[in-house]
Amino acid sequence: MRFLIAFLTLVFTAPTQGQDVDLHTPWDALLSRYLTDHPDGVARFDYAALRASAQDSAALEAYIAALEAARPSTMGEDEAFAYWANLYNAVTVRLIVDEAPERSIRQIRPRPWSIGPWGVDRVTVEGEALSLDNIEHDIMRPRYEAALVHYAVNCASIGCPNLKPTAWRADTLHADLEAGARAYINHPRGVTMTERGLEVSRIYRWFRVDFGDSEEGVIAHILQYAEPELAAAIEANPNIVGHEYDWALNQP
Repeated sequence: MRFLIAFLTLVFTAPTQGQDVDLHTPWDALLSRYLTDHPDGVARFDYAALRASAQDSAALEAYIAALEAARPSTMGEDEAFAYWANLYNAVTVRLIVDEAPERSIRQIRPRPWSIGPWGVDRVTVEGEALSLDNIEHDIMRPRYEAALVHYAVNCASIGCPNLKPTAWRADTLHADLEAGARAYINHPRGVTMTERGLEVSRIYRWFRVDFGDSEEGVIAHILQYAEPELAAAIEANPNIVGHEYDWALNQP
C-alpha cells in the first residue's frame, strides 16, 4: 500500500507536458467527478461513489500524502492559506469516505465523549501531527483573516458554506473567498430575513469573536456581502432572533 501511495503521489503531482499541473491538480480532478451543484444551492459530494472507486480513493490518499510532504512554512501567505484549506477539505472527504456515517459527520466519535471527529490527529505536516481542529483553530484562524476562513473549510454538512468546486489557489484566493462569503450569506442557510428579524447560521454564534465579537459586528459583516434586497431588509430590522445549522451530510 505504501508503494502504491508513493507511486500515485508521483503520478498525480509530477508536471505533464502541455498541462497546467500543480500540487492541487489531483484535488481539482476529484472535485470535478464527485462534487455537483444541487437545485437548492447546496453543493453535494458523492462520498459513496468515491468510496466505490479504488482508483480515485487511492488518488485522494496520494493527494493528501503529497500535501503532507509539502512545506507550508516556506510558502507565501496566500499560497499557505490555500494549502491549509485544501488539506482540511481533502482530509474531511477522506474521513467521510473511510467512516461512512449514514446521516452526519457528528456520528464519527473516536472516543465515547467526543462530539465529532475533529480533535483526533489525521495528518502529519513538517513533523507535527495535526487534527482538523488544529488546522482550523490553531493555524488558519489565528494567522489569516478569521472571518473568511469559515467560507474556505467545509465540514461535510448541509449547513456549512459550499465545498469549492475547484482547489483553492493563491492567485484567485481573495476573489474566491469573497465569492464564497457572498454565496453563503445570500443563501437561506446563511441568512434568512423573517418578520421578527434575522435568523442566521450558528457559525456566526459559535465563532462570533471572528465577526467583531458582537451582534453588531456579525450584522456589519453580513452587510458587506448581502445583495441589495437582503441588505435593505437587514438595515430596516437589524436584529438577530435565531441561529440555525443543518448537520446532515452534504451528499446527493
